[in-house]
Amino acid sequence: MTTTPTQSPVATAAPLRRHGLVATGLVAAVTAAVATTLVAVIGKAAGVDFADSSGEEIPLFAFAQLTLTFSLIGLAVAAGIRRWAKRPATTFLRTALTLTAISLVPPFLIGLDLASSACLVVAHLTAAAIVIPTLTRRLAD
Repeated sequence: MTTTPTQSPVATAAPLRRHGLVATGLVAAVTAAVATTLVAVIGKAAGVDFADSSGEEIPLFAFAQLTLTFSLIGLAVAAGIRRWAKRPATTFLRTALTLTAISLVPPFLIGLDLASSACLVVAHLTAAAIVIPTLTRRLAD
């Protein structure tokens, strides 16, 4: 009589969920980067210059670069929360919304005019509107 080793469904579920979170998070990060860059392009077309009081301007590539960076940090936070929190979706949502609210302050502190600061806030909210619900839904699965 031979026996065939079988894997428990519990043993395979965690890696699949982890992979799903990472893949979903990467797609959300890239989507958010494109969207925030589009916000910046539309802002520039409308006359927003993204220049501080010294005349130094935020380059367009920085919108995509920073959005990707902070979205990946958010993905790492989501993975950590999923691992250690009892209610990962709720915990992540509260954490992400708090961090988003904090991120809305610096645009008004870096010496940009009101239009530039407002456009940066719209970019932050655009990225948050893409990444936060996407990761929260994945964590709720």
